[in-house]
Amino acid sequence: MNHDDHDQDHEGDHEEAAALLFPVTAAELDRLRARLVERAEAEDLVDVAYRTLDTPVGRLLLAATGRGLVRVAYASEGLDAVLHALAARLSPRVLEAPRRLDGAAREFDEYFAGLRRTFDVPLDTALSGGFRRTVQQHLPRIEYGRTQTYKEVAGLVGNPNAVRAVGTACATNPLPIVVPCHRVLRTDGGLGGYVGGLEAKRALLRLEGAA
Repeated sequence: MNHDDHDQDHEGDHEEAAALLFPVTAAELDRLRARLVERAEAEDLVDVAYRTLDTPVGRLLLAATGRGLVRVAYASEGLDAVLHALAARLSPRVLEAPRRLDGAAREFDEYFAGLRRTFDVPLDTALSGGFRRTVQQHLPRIEYGRTQTYKEVAGLVGNPNAVRAVGTACATNPLPIVVPCHRVLRTDGGLGGYVGGLEAKRALLRLEGAA
């Protein structure tokens, strides 16, 4: 490192230290945050990037690893709790880095605008395992605008007696909407449960013409 680079690094450190001592505007705070994100990404210090997205079913948290989208969470789940869980299960190096999720956010916007029926964003299924993962891998096979019952899904994944376990797999789906657990209903046609709440489930089914 030459003398000029060394001075520039110190200058950046002084700016960030000054921001802690004196009031800063929102724009200045955003600029400092962006610099920190850029530095963390440049030094490969971000294992889980996240952003929030406003949608017709409320604010969603999107989180991704280097392998792909790993978590979609509704605000009702408690976004701070979701971030703590990601840090505990995947890596403590969790950082708000919206640009890393621009592609996923665009697909969500297209979906809610009625322009997209399937998601193409890469997925990381690290938060699923066992029979739950088997069920969750089946869910994207339920076509847009169609539904299946918990009982039908149990039979299709090879365990017709596991209706309750299918319900649990849907309830704990870490990637709702993208992995469409909202397309699974009770045998009597009732909605059943849904991690985002029943109104969100109704809204998604109406959007897809399956209501």
